[in-house]
Amino acid sequence: MNYLSIIKIALIIFPFIAFLITMPYVLKEYHKYGSVYWYRALIIYSFVLYLLTAYFLVILPLPSRAEVLALTTPRTQLIPFNFITDFINNSGLVISDVTTYLTAIKSNQFIVPLFNLILTIPFGAYLHYYFKYNLKKTVLYSFLLSLFFELTQLTGLYFIYPRGYRLFDVDDLILNTCGGLIGYFVGSLLLKFLPNRETIDDTAKALGRKVSIVRRSIAYMLDWFIVTFIFGILFIIFDFQVNYNYLIFIAAYFILLPYFFKGQTLGCKFMKIKIVSTKSEKLTLMQMILRTLFFYLGYVGMPLLVLILCSNILTYFSNTLLVYSVLLLCLFIFIYYVVCFFKLAVSKKIFYETWSKTKIISTTLEVQIENDEENVKND
Repeated sequence: MNYLSIIKIALIIFPFIAFLITMPYVLKEYHKYGSVYWYRALIIYSFVLYLLTAYFLVILPLPSRAEVLALTTPRTQLIPFNFITDFINNSGLVISDVTTYLTAIKSNQFIVPLFNLILTIPFGAYLHYYFKYNLKKTVLYSFLLSLFFELTQLTGLYFIYPRGYRLFDVDDLILNTCGGLIGYFVGSLLLKFLPNRETIDDTAKALGRKVSIVRRSIAYMLDWFIVTFIFGILFIIFDFQVNYNYLIFIAAYFILLPYFFKGQTLGCKFMKIKIVSTKSEKLTLMQMILRTLFFYLGYVGMPLLVLILCSNILTYFSNTLLVYSVLLLCLFIFIYYVVCFFKLAVSKKIFYETWSKTKIISTTLEVQIENDEENVKND
């Protein structure tokens, strides 16, 4: 299996890894900056892809256990700079004969050390350019990454195999660390042409001053997760019944909690947004009642009412007509939610906010001001 084949495998696996990390990444970005800036996402996801590819290049191809048991090759190579001696003795290079140079460059004795040098150059570049690590830290973490790779090989993929199926080579540690060092200077070069970390952060914070529909939706989903989780615990411990107790708990969470805590539920606080009044300085309890009531009547009550009414009518239909009618009904409700979603995304004007005279604003700027004031006090 050549390097290109392994890289293709990494590209195939990467979407699944990206899917797993997307929600945690999005939550972290919204919590810290109030937005998900595409340029930062490009850097982070490309870094994950790079690490995945580097790891696969180290462990693939995977042999069978029988092949590993039959191995009699050395497990370690602990002589520093042995790759130089190996290149001189086995690459076919004759210094006085120019015709041997190309053959020597094509030999494994040259390609493998070069690969180990190149392998960690991106790592050092990422560490310096985006993570803002200095030279000392970049070299240290490059060495630790290389040590992780070598230990992976020495332990036979963490003892899955009875012995290491690849050589633990001290020269790989040296070359990988040198690659990270080169990457540090590549990162310095990138800083001259690409936005630096401070610029990326400032842009993300500027975008975070607006409240997107995605940000609203995630805060709402977080709130429902919290409500369900807490009520589930109460149900187990105190044997709360899912009846009016649940409705009271929901009302207390979505109405009383933001009323008493500066317009924020737990989900809103995490996403750095809050509900404010558009007609007075302070949010009133009646506004929160109306906002919650109109929201659930519009997005839950009306579709539910349509379902109830139609279910009574559909009982008189034949089986075939019933199936088509149910499908059309589901399509209607789906279109209704899609229209509401895009109306919110485009106009930002929502009926339940207009009627309750409330709106959602971002608190990222407020948090930044509070942090700056706290830093001044500490200084």
